Amino acid sequence: MRQLSRLAFAALAATAAIGLTGCTTTVDLDPAAEANDPACAEVSVRLPDTVDGQPRRWTDAQATGAWGDPSAILLRCGVEAPGPTEARCITLGGVDWIVDESRAPQYLVTTYGRTPAVEVFIDNESVSPNEALTQLAETAVLNGTTAVSACTLTEELLPDATASGG
Repeated sequence: MRQLSRLAFAALAATAAIGLTGCTTTVDLDPAAEANDPACAEVSVRLPDTVDGQPRRWTDAQATGAWGDPSAILLRCGVEAPGPTEARCITLGGVDWIVDESRAPQYLVTTYGRTPAVEVFIDNESVSPNEALTQLAETAVLNGTTAVSACTLTEELLPDATASGG
């Protein structure tokens, strides 16, 4: 009987542990490859308590952030910096961002020309991407990363054929 009580207690403890982890407010994220960059620590300590009205939540990975419940905004610092691209580039909050619209209305947006690079996943149905990126840029990205280049319009790179008569 004592053996049965121990097994029942062990099963109850395991069930309680599973139930408690299901109630956690911590967001499970994978750190970026360069999350240990000291500049990512600078970004992390500057992350705001709210973004576009969404409260910040704890994450379980270095150099990450999350806002909203369910998460409407996810941030990772130390991702691979994008190279030259024809993807849409926007400037918000003084930071250039490359926009991946392939999963719209959720957008993956990555800093362009900044080291370390920061990516932000935004649910456009829950928050304003422009507002979220502006707030993150002004509070954390501008102060934690270094600009090394900027987006350039294709028209600025290509010679104007009409100007030379061709």
